[in-house]
Amino acid sequence: MSSEPVDLAIVGAGIIGLATAHRYIAKHPGQSVLILERESGFAHHQTGRNSGVLHSGIYYAPGSMKAELAVAGRSAMVDFCRERGIDHEVCGKVIVATRDDEIERLRALSGRAELNGLSAELIDAGRLTEIEPHCNGIEALYVPSTGIVSYSKVCEALRIEIEESGGSVRFDTSVLNVEESEVGARISTSGGEIFARFLVNCAGLRCDQVAGMVNAAEGNRIVPFRGEYYELVPERSHLVKGLIYPVPDPSFPFLGVHLTRMIDGSIHAGPNAVLALSREGYRWRDVQPSQILEHVTNRGLWKLARKYWRTGAGEVWRSLNKAAFVRALQRLVPEIESKDLEASPAGVRAQAMDANGELLDDFAITRSGNSLHVINAPSPAATASLEIGGRIVEMIEERES
Repeated sequence: MSSEPVDLAIVGAGIIGLATAHRYIAKHPGQSVLILERESGFAHHQTGRNSGVLHSGIYYAPGSMKAELAVAGRSAMVDFCRERGIDHEVCGKVIVATRDDEIERLRALSGRAELNGLSAELIDAGRLTEIEPHCNGIEALYVPSTGIVSYSKVCEALRIEIEESGGSVRFDTSVLNVEESEVGARISTSGGEIFARFLVNCAGLRCDQVAGMVNAAEGNRIVPFRGEYYELVPERSHLVKGLIYPVPDPSFPFLGVHLTRMIDGSIHAGPNAVLALSREGYRWRDVQPSQILEHVTNRGLWKLARKYWRTGAGEVWRSLNKAAFVRALQRLVPEIESKDLEASPAGVRAQAMDANGELLDDFAITRSGNSLHVINAPSPAATASLEIGGRIVEMIEERES
């Protein structure tokens, strides 16, 4: 690989890395941009293994980066897809209370929607049945701005435009070390050495490892959580018209098992959230001894386990027992049966945890010399990706001014 210097090097060809390159080239035409990706193609991990939802931004704390960038990012993503003919649909979703003790939390979400500038309608069981005839609920929140898209298709469009504008992507290229200086960053890779005037780390599941090369992780570690999915067999896909979500459990930092119509018309059910035994641990048998050692020696993870042990045990049980997974779905759609579900590829969420064992709730980007590091960008990062990329470009410009 050539050691010719580049203006901007980006580690990771997921949707955040590609969006950052796209936004940078748009504002700085003529400057050289190189994306380094350890896999053989783009969007192999979080970007290509998710529910494909265009999130509205309803769940996130008002004033947080997640709330701000998800709301703006959804609109930007819809415009991007519309302008390029990428299949997408703003179909809305329902967040469904199935028990009396969930109603207060549901109504609190309605208030949060208003604070985040979103339209959301509290509806009764009759109106819910009009939207989702097979759904069971006593009250629901209808969020019309939620949608669906294939983020892999978005990445394909981003890559084409990046390369047409002079940028490049190099696959099968792992970053081995980074050394910063006053004038840039020297990047040692599996294909040779590169010098970049500025480096952006969008390495997803391995972002903390890359950040650690320049002491920019700030005590944060990525804890990989596997999310497992099932797919409804085609003859039962009529049971779900759009997106059906439970009211989130405040004792656990994930949204819960839900039902999602994908842009290809298939219906996915999931995900759960199980601690993975490898950074790319998509199956129970994907075990990496170094990752197990990292889990065992991570005091913060032990603290998290003590805090969420009951909920975590339930997630593991649903992973190992299909009947338990089905029961969780039947709370939302009682007609679903075990025979209606076929296993579907899992995803792994790159969730950052701080040194105190707290999971980072918001997006997080750290700085070091001539580099920026996206330390935490789980859902709704794909929705917000164009806005996250724009924010990163602004941070680069601030650093250089």
